[in-house]
Amino acid sequence: MLLETKNLSKIYTLGGRQIHALRDANCRIAKGSWTTISGPSGSGKSSLLSLMAALDRPTSGFVMFEGEDISFASDVRQAWYRKERIGIVFQEYRLLEHASGWENVAMPLVVTSLGRGQRHARAMTLLERVGLSRRAHHLPRQLSGGERQRVALARALVHEPEILFADEPTANIDQDTATRVMELFADIRSQGRTLIVVSHDPRMAEMADMVLQMEKGRLIS
Repeated sequence: MLLETKNLSKIYTLGGRQIHALRDANCRIAKGSWTTISGPSGSGKSSLLSLMAALDRPTSGFVMFEGEDISFASDVRQAWYRKERIGIVFQEYRLLEHASGWENVAMPLVVTSLGRGQRHARAMTLLERVGLSRRAHHLPRQLSGGERQRVALARALVHEPEILFADEPTANIDQDTATRVMELFADIRSQGRTLIVVSHDPRMAEMADMVLQMEKGRLIS
């Protein structure tokens, strides 16, 4: 099994009050599969994704990646996991405002041994794949919401990750662009990569191999 959660829970303390964002979540993600996490706002979808992606540590329980407990691994090991094995598409894009499209895409490669020319070439290949090669030298403020989302997707794929995580990737874009993003996801999956997508879009559920339905911090199906 590629990724597995075991009795995963997350409790936040806000103003002296405990918030149970996630309660005893158990799931298994097979390699090469597409999993969509659905549920109402505040149900724990993004908390589950953040823990799976080692962006946060659980209060209790474990996240196992290829049999290794990644949730309580060292900071160095978690950084390796995020840098080498996964890619993440955030809902709010998180692009560098003063960097061009291709520079944003190439950003994860700065810490590798690749030279600037090699990083540029790989970034351009990914921008071509998402249909934005002509916008490679534009800054994020010069791009539409859909274009920024596709730059973020290209950035998440530039180091060829094992797993692509996406948090509401179609929430802030128009329907035509959302359809294009879903087509890109289907293409990514056809190449044997694993997709874990948080989404309210019913089409994301229809295209998935497995749907994890959440309610009040619990996985209910």
